[in-house]
Amino acid sequence: MRRIGGNRITLLENGGQYFPALLDAIAAAEREVHLESYIFEADATGQAVAEALAQAARRGAKVRVLLDGFGARNLPEAIRALWRAAGVELLFYRPELALFKLRRHRLRRMHRKLAVVDARLAFVGGINIIDDLHGPGMTAPRYDYAVQVEGPLVAKVHHAARHLWQLVQWSRLRVRALQEAWLTPRPARVGNQRAEFLVRDNLRNRRRIEQSYLWAIGHARQEIIIANAYFLPGRRFRHALLDAARRGVKVTLLLQGRVEYRLQHYATRALYRQFLEQGIEIFEYQRSYMHAKAAVIDGRWATVGSSNIDPFSLLLAREANVVVHDAGFAAELGASLRRAMAEGAHQVHRSHWRRLPWYVRWLHSASLGLVRLLMGWLGYAQRFEAGGRRQRRRAKALSA
Repeated sequence: MRRIGGNRITLLENGGQYFPALLDAIAAAEREVHLESYIFEADATGQAVAEALAQAARRGAKVRVLLDGFGARNLPEAIRALWRAAGVELLFYRPELALFKLRRHRLRRMHRKLAVVDARLAFVGGINIIDDLHGPGMTAPRYDYAVQVEGPLVAKVHHAARHLWQLVQWSRLRVRALQEAWLTPRPARVGNQRAEFLVRDNLRNRRRIEQSYLWAIGHARQEIIIANAYFLPGRRFRHALLDAARRGVKVTLLLQGRVEYRLQHYATRALYRQFLEQGIEIFEYQRSYMHAKAAVIDGRWATVGSSNIDPFSLLLAREANVVVHDAGFAAELGASLRRAMAEGAHQVHRSHWRRLPWYVRWLHSASLGLVRLLMGWLGYAQRFEAGGRRQRRRAKALSA
């Protein structure tokens, strides 16, 4: 992807920074608002966003909301009625999964979280429309990131939003999708940051986000910091990290410490020993539930978005990340990640991991084996574990 200059990218940490910025942007909207989210909860945050969207529609702005049919399956009728009355257009990406009618294509969800306002301002990240403290036992904010985008890169986000909206309309046989008007983005240069907008879909961009990570890891010389809530990389990604560590790069992983999805959690832990033996540092975030998908490499490449590093995000879901090539942004995000590790996480030490009881190690290995079986049943085993000598030689060539 071509790096686009002239942008101003603002880091937003947690919902505490993201939602005020999003609500202000919607309140100032004059002509068009488009919002995508995997989850839209009817809590205080969801109600505030729902009302802001309705008010924008009442002012005459064209308001479109695209939600995932599974993640937002519990959207209440009260919000739907509010939007219908105000003129907000609502679409769902793929129907809700039926328990006994599981089909592989229905696992392809819309996991993106983005918004575009008046084709001049965009938000991209990992934050769903949900309270930071939503969920049992939450005493600290859910740990997550988004970015506010101003400048020429907004046109890329706008195009992606329009394209997916029209695809969903066409899938519902809505002929007006061919005639519906969207603004033409002409955002001016407002800063000096170069950035890319990357999407993952099931057509031309199947590996775009993963390839960007692999390129940056392959070129790393000093430090790699990856914060990822659901971290279960395939062989190619694992080898890239291990090769970086062997050539002297400091590799640090900030991962989910609280058990949210047991199978995924234990399967991830099956990878710990291999990483720790090669000197990769692992921190588990414990202060609250971690939902971040961010990374900083060599203090000049940074990404924030919706994509986890697991089979769901890298092989199935529609995702969106912003990659920023800017030392100032990378320094700010890096400082935030280090603060999270110092204040909300504990480090997993190799000596402790070696002393784990056999039955705990067995549980980890069995969980990873079950994930691989599931990937095989779905027909993705080869892609998930693609790698081997050819990929390792390619990674070494990149780092030469």
